[in-house]
Amino acid sequence: MSTKGIAIAQNAGRWTAHDLDIADMEDLDSLVDAMHDLSSGTVIAFVEEDDEYLAIVRITARDPDPKVFLSDRRVLLTSDHAERLFADALPSMAGLDDDSDDDAPVGQASPVGDLDLLADLGTPTEALLELIAEEGMLPADVISAVSERAGAGEIFDDVRG
Repeated sequence: MSTKGIAIAQNAGRWTAHDLDIADMEDLDSLVDAMHDLSSGTVIAFVEEDDEYLAIVRITARDPDPKVFLSDRRVLLTSDHAERLFADALPSMAGLDDDSDDDAPVGQASPVGDLDLLADLGTPTEALLELIAEEGMLPADVISAVSERAGAGEIFDDVRG
C-alpha cells in the first residue's frame, strides 16, 4: 500500500507546502508533532492511501488540538495505517464491521469527523461533502480543490508535481 502525506502551512499570511513522511508514524500525536514543526500558525495535513480515502488534519495557533476529517469511516476497518493514525480522534467504530449495513449506500463514502474544519478557508461543510461524493474525484483532486480554495493551490501543485 502507498500512503502519501502533504501539508500546507501558513506563516505570516503566506502558504508553504511540505511533503510529510507518514509511513512510520504510529499515531495522530506523531503526525501533529510533525505539523507543529512546520509552523506555529495554521497547518493542514492531507493523508491519502492508494486513492481509497482522504484524511484531513488541521491545527492552528489558537487551537493546537487537531481537528480531523476522514472521507470514509469504513477505512478504519480496512487500513491499519488509517486506524493507527485516526481511530482515537473519531467516533467509535464499535459495532461496525466490513459487511455492516451503515447509512451510506454501497460504494458511497461515509465521511466522519469535523466536517467544517475548512469552512473559514473557503470549503464549507457542504462543499467538502460534494467534493468527496463527486463521481470520479480522487483524493488528490479533492486536495487540489481544497488547497485552491484556501489560496494555496499553486504552491501545492508545485510540491505535488
